[in-house]
Amino acid sequence: MTEKIEYQPGFPMAAVPTPVPDDAERDARMEAMGFAPEYRKYFRIQGTPPLAAKAGIVFEEMSPEKIVSRMPVAGNEQTIGIMHGGAHLLHAETVASIAALLHVRISLEDENRIVVGTELNATHHRQAREGHTYATCTPISVGRQMTSHEIVITNEDGKRLSTARMTNLIIEPKG
Repeated sequence: MTEKIEYQPGFPMAAVPTPVPDDAERDARMEAMGFAPEYRKYFRIQGTPPLAAKAGIVFEEMSPEKIVSRMPVAGNEQTIGIMHGGAHLLHAETVASIAALLHVRISLEDENRIVVGTELNATHHRQAREGHTYATCTPISVGRQMTSHEIVITNEDGKRLSTARMTNLIIEPKG
């Protein structure tokens, strides 16, 4: 018979909101994740996406036209030791959301509207067991109300692991 595991407060899976960092901590997090200094002012409240930080995503290139980031396989695997398909999607959604927000802030020169994902899909082509994966995000179509981006995830040898596409709506914030 399997022993029942009781939930323990403070256990890493606890559903506790991420504390809002102060300005210095937010800037330090963004620097650690490779956010370009000239773009840090566009990211509010948390600064970096907390889940992306937990997954180990680091940005190597960042602009409205192209984002490149890397994520370790270690810590993002499924039970059989390969990178989890959901981790591929996390990586894709993170870079496409940031690309969409940069489009709004820089290309549209809009400081108020926000982006929300409406669709994310992916095809997984091959597995990854070690090292890092790299996501390259480029626009398919960007406008005043919607953005669509393609995200190609590769391994360290440049072999394609996944191809994803994400659509974001550009909306007025509530409240």
